[in-house]
Amino acid sequence: MNHKTMTLDEKFKALEANNAPGQEIRQNLGDINDIMLGDKLGGAAVDFSHGDVDAFPPTPDSDTAWKKGFRQGGSQAYTEYRGSAEVRNKLAVRLAKFTGRSINANSELIITPGTQGALFLALGATVTVGTKVAVVEPDYFANRKLVKFFGGEVVPIPLNYKGSQLHNSPDLNRIEEAFKNETKVLVFSTPNNPTGLVYSKNTITKIADLAAKYEVTVIVDQLYSRMLYSGEIYTHLRSCNIQPKNLITIMGPSKTESLSGFRLGVAFGTSKLIERMECLQAIVSLRAAGYNQAALDTWFQEPLGWMESRIKEHESIRDELLDIFKTAKLYTASPQAGSYLFPQLPSLSVDLYTFVRLLRYQANVIVTPGSEFDPSCNDSIRLNFSQNHSMAVSAAKRIVKMVEIYRI
Repeated sequence: MNHKTMTLDEKFKALEANNAPGQEIRQNLGDINDIMLGDKLGGAAVDFSHGDVDAFPPTPDSDTAWKKGFRQGGSQAYTEYRGSAEVRNKLAVRLAKFTGRSINANSELIITPGTQGALFLALGATVTVGTKVAVVEPDYFANRKLVKFFGGEVVPIPLNYKGSQLHNSPDLNRIEEAFKNETKVLVFSTPNNPTGLVYSKNTITKIADLAAKYEVTVIVDQLYSRMLYSGEIYTHLRSCNIQPKNLITIMGPSKTESLSGFRLGVAFGTSKLIERMECLQAIVSLRAAGYNQAALDTWFQEPLGWMESRIKEHESIRDELLDIFKTAKLYTASPQAGSYLFPQLPSLSVDLYTFVRLLRYQANVIVTPGSEFDPSCNDSIRLNFSQNHSMAVSAAKRIVKMVEIYRI
């Protein structure tokens, strides 16, 4: 059934919001006591559906920057729809330095209500009824859902993330085949959410070449591109010599920098698309919250060594959790960046959604079902390990215990 014939109820039901990260509280536990085997496991509650800003506080002076914006009053509260010109001018310089290509602050950058807002606007600016969109899977859960919501047709592109890092990549042959068959948009994240895979320079260059050749719009989510682990190298698509005619890059300070509570995102790229995104933002949210925009003054301005220290802390948690899952023989790709793990479960006596509910009720652990990121990943769960270290380790051990209880 396509969106031309879907009723409004069917269209919104397809969003399946109750299964999205952070919505677990809305899930009905139902007959969980009849299904549960054994007793509840002890341990402090850990919510792996998102990071813990108490364990990793926001960047230094972000609250001071917010207060400064608050004191500015109306000039900060009621910015242009695309965001404060003063903030955009600063960000254009910093992001150009980071990504390797200049950015026109006036015409090529927009501040949005979170990176989720940026993704909504970017797809809203490029997808209409019948538009074919190449969606890498597994990847961020909203990509596929938003394409369908806007009436587009999802063209799945499988991501190989279980081999050697040298060969891990979306299927480039499938991407070119999709482009040849009138696919107009490609959307993906690198570092990948949920696996932590970083696309190689060869992969990024090939995607840029193909998009330019077939005149395909590319939307790339680079939310975790600052949190690279030891020895990893990141290639920005917008730094390639050959550029897609239409390209939007999405970033924000919500994850690595723990500014998620400010709901701030940034999109930059082709001016025509930025203009469309501003038009859409004008009728959806008007602007990113004006006072909150002031907190962006601290982005890319952290104290010397702050980012390196944060990365090392996360790397330490990553390594210990990987050891726990490896010992339990749960295949888990080693993330090259970001704070996600995507362990694969063995055959269980219950389905994935029931197991996720059991984890929450019996083990006091919240995770996100893998099928949110790829309908075929109904044997995987996603964990955001940006948590208190010891609590994350304890929760991972409880996940392993639960697998042992329900393993066939």
